[in-house]
Amino acid sequence: MKNKNINYLILSFLTLIAGYAFIRIAYHATDSFPFTQEIILIILGTVATIFITALLLNQQTSVEIQKEQSIRYLDIKTTTYQLLLDLLEEMSLMEKFSNKDIIRLQFITHKLSVVASPEVIDEYQSFISVIKEISNDNSFMGEMQRLHDSLSKLIVLIRQDILGENDNIHYSKKRISEMIRSNSNKTTPDNEG
Repeated sequence: MKNKNINYLILSFLTLIAGYAFIRIAYHATDSFPFTQEIILIILGTVATIFITALLLNQQTSVEIQKEQSIRYLDIKTTTYQLLLDLLEEMSLMEKFSNKDIIRLQFITHKLSVVASPEVIDEYQSFISVIKEISNDNSFMGEMQRLHDSLSKLIVLIRQDILGENDNIHYSKKRISEMIRSNSNKTTPDNEG
């Protein structure tokens, strides 16, 4: 897309230079025919307008595509975060949750790996550690305060991620990859039941 813009810019510049040279020659050649000079100016103006319009439309299309992608990505991200919160709410309301619920949590972990910012993935790692510690008996009973404390830290980062306030400058691709693998491993159930 950027190369296309540069090509249009170069074509506009070449048209301007060629047009100027042509006008100089045409003006001197058509001194006796002023009407011909006006037609030449109209043609050059039209060509320059076409190139500039094409450049602007191309830029507008690029911006609209980026906007649509951003909206779609934000929608997927928000839906994934909502799935996580809904599952945690369901699990919190159960006296005992099954390994099926843990497996659902694993799959949400993988979905988060696709859309979440590194800050969220990092905090999710801590959150999964807390879940693993407090759910040995397949329930959160008696440990709800600890769950809510850990979840509140995660929610703050999720909110910042949705609003675009996270800056993941200090996370390398390798570090992000390690966090994702670690999160996936932490949600693997130790016991079947």
